[in-house]
Amino acid sequence: MSMKTMKAIRLHEFGGPEVLRYEDAPKPELKPGEVRVRVHATGINPPDWYLREGYKSLPPDWRPQVPLPVIPGSDVSGIVEAVAADVRGFSVGDEVFGMIRFPSFGGSLAYAEYISAPASDLALKPTAIEHVHAAGAPMAGLTAWQFLIELGHDAANPFQPERHRPVPLDGKTVLINGAAGGVGHIAVQLAKWKGAHVIAVASGKHEAFLRDLGADEFIDYTKGPPEDVAHDVDLVLDTLGGPTTGRFLRTLKPGGALFPVYLGFSDAEEAAKRGVTVSMTQVRSNGAQLANLGALLDAGTVRIAIDSTFPLANARKAHERATQGHIQGKIVLTVE
Repeated sequence: MSMKTMKAIRLHEFGGPEVLRYEDAPKPELKPGEVRVRVHATGINPPDWYLREGYKSLPPDWRPQVPLPVIPGSDVSGIVEAVAADVRGFSVGDEVFGMIRFPSFGGSLAYAEYISAPASDLALKPTAIEHVHAAGAPMAGLTAWQFLIELGHDAANPFQPERHRPVPLDGKTVLINGAAGGVGHIAVQLAKWKGAHVIAVASGKHEAFLRDLGADEFIDYTKGPPEDVAHDVDLVLDTLGGPTTGRFLRTLKPGGALFPVYLGFSDAEEAAKRGVTVSMTQVRSNGAQLANLGALLDAGTVRIAIDSTFPLANARKAHERATQGHIQGKIVLTVE
């Protein structure tokens, strides 16, 4: 491998985990406004397998054109190798983490030994955690932050005409569905940090884990529908979303809110009848918000749980693990 190439995971075609190839690829050039990072770990997220599959879940006319080959991935933690002349705030040798160029439908190029990233997408890595945990934080943490704490941008909302607005959490009852997953387990901790009474919904094997993170109540969805158990809730964050998310309307107080993380809600008439606000947003890269989250990680207020790790060369096995579901925290690729 020459100084101009690196190892990376690339897609030459769309399909299952078997299309992920570990091979030589051009080392990214450093452009104005960017920082080149020697990647030590990269987190995997649902958009990675949506890209790998060619966005087959979208209607054909919605599917973006993706030039191949492409390197998937957006979440990284590593060490700054080079800094563009116009960049301030980062120096060679800094440990950093970030969600890079998201949303991007052509790959954000994180499954690689090196990545060139906009400086605005990065923050200094919390010193209290290692690269594996830092790589698991960006997308999941920013999703929870932008839904619950602060949106942090004025970009047009692709999911609804109005801007998403987080609601005050202090003293409120918040139900988090899919609480053991990447977004869910961080959302539990952020809601507790903001003074909420948190109800966590997951399978029974995750109860001890979620109570340890601060959940006040736990509902095991394998024993019955959570919407039959929870009542008088102020906010539901449904990290699973989809067409069944409307079932949580009946758990909410009049004037409450339902925040589905994924598309599929179709009960607008029922929500209006109940006086419930339904809102969602598209997570976006934001280094400043990551720095705020990083302070909580440094203080131990928020922890990143790691479901499993795989070497970069075994990205296929990492994606196979993701397809099995019932993930506790994050799956992370390590880059030697």
